[in-house]
Amino acid sequence: MVRADKGAVLVLPASEGEPVRVALDRDGLVATQHGNRLAPTVGDWLDVSDDHAVLLLDRRTALVRDTAGRTSHEQALAANIDVVLIVEHLDPDPDLGRIERLLTLAWRSGSRPVVVLTKADLVPDPDGMADDVAAVALAVDVHAVSVPENRGLEPIRDLLRPDVTLVVVGPSGAGKSTLVNALAGREAMDTGGLRNDGRGRHTTTHRELVPLAGGAMLIDTPGIRGVGLVADADALDTAFADVAALAEACRFADCHHAGDAGCAIEAALAAGDLSERRFDSWRRLAKEAAYQARRSYSTHHCGSQASR
Repeated sequence: MVRADKGAVLVLPASEGEPVRVALDRDGLVATQHGNRLAPTVGDWLDVSDDHAVLLLDRRTALVRDTAGRTSHEQALAANIDVVLIVEHLDPDPDLGRIERLLTLAWRSGSRPVVVLTKADLVPDPDGMADDVAAVALAVDVHAVSVPENRGLEPIRDLLRPDVTLVVVGPSGAGKSTLVNALAGREAMDTGGLRNDGRGRHTTTHRELVPLAGGAMLIDTPGIRGVGLVADADALDTAFADVAALAEACRFADCHHAGDAGCAIEAALAAGDLSERRFDSWRRLAKEAAYQARRSYSTHHCGSQASR
């Protein structure tokens, strides 16, 4: 599936041919191989019969966000992806908390995260700023790039291998569509500047898969300002491996890291080995993940009881 619009999807045939528009049911959901119904997303494989009945095939990976509401509802931003390009601007200064949040989502998806810092031509020390980001993007490649100067793009182009699908995520104004166009070698997506208040314009209003000449696929996404977290313990521990290691070293397994005896995290904070910002980010995301997990359990448990 190469594009999702309200009430319909655009599907590229497995064999040669032009994309086919397939209308969806009113609720926008399609049947899966397991008997339930889900909203399809860009990157999904769909089995479309001659009478346009649609079956959603199993996803190999999926980048998923939590949506607002009192009950758990997950939204797949992209499916069957191999690499998540987390795009953040260097001007204005990058938001480390947002990068940490998107890294957690990327690790949970089962895909490889890569951080791309755009607008390197607008700041005096892009490499130093990239080092600051790398300090929170553990075990992740971080690249500072300037699309107008064609600088720093080669490591990103090296990712564009046959049968590799990449999704581009980040805030409005970070230059996601400009990056996609540079990697595609053509004007594949509309681009725009900043609004009068300095915020990015939502030039991308839908998710779309862009085939590249070498056989790779790129998925551009609309700008994300607030991202509901869908994470498990493994994803959070991977994104915050430094904090997780400290938590493991606490004297007691149920340490609250708030005045408990033998707390390794408090010792690291006092010694300056762990920043308050990093700790607060980890604690906030851990609370969100736990809350989302409780909502998910409640929804599934109630649904199971109701079906008996």
